[in-house]
Amino acid sequence: MSVYRPLSVSAQIDSALNTLLDKVNQISDPFEQSFFVMVHLPYLQPFADINKRTSRLAANLPLFRANLCPLTFLDVPEEAYNRATLGVYEMTRVELLRDLYVWAYERSTQEYLAIKQELVEPDPLRLAWRELIRQTIHDVVMHPEQDGLSLIDAAVFAQVPKAEQTNVKALIVEELRRLHEGVLARYGLRPSEFTAWERQQVSSA
Repeated sequence: MSVYRPLSVSAQIDSALNTLLDKVNQISDPFEQSFFVMVHLPYLQPFADINKRTSRLAANLPLFRANLCPLTFLDVPEEAYNRATLGVYEMTRVELLRDLYVWAYERSTQEYLAIKQELVEPDPLRLAWRELIRQTIHDVVMHPEQDGLSLIDAAVFAQVPKAEQTNVKALIVEELRRLHEGVLARYGLRPSEFTAWERQQVSSA
């Protein structure tokens, strides 16, 4: 039988939640803030449901503000997490949850750094001319009866400095080759317009 009895009066819950938030704001260390939220928010149970989930999300806010690696519980065994939170509910002991927090954060950091290393840096040329690329692709698809390369040449010649024209043209051609129905909205195109352009490319080949 559980010894834990959460507050049930709305005014008391509201007052306790405000007190909790005031205490959080008095803590300067982001990790201490994060762990404090993860312990006390589900213990208070201010919401009808998802208190634990909310606490895990809220625990990331201090980390985000401090530009630290986010905390994820994806690899945490559910039974271990339930036992740790039960220790808080039934015995007001935080040791298990503390150890689980540290373990989960170490795992999260390793995964975050691994993913970050795999990310490709954005192409500065693509970023600088993204609107021209978008508009040119839109125009090429919308005018399937015209020569696409000629349209690209004209658009690039009119707006891009000579030193960058060859590379920008290559970017536009590459985007056209990769064009599919899943990205049409990015270019303001309809599936029927894309299909008509594709059909024209096949007949001209």
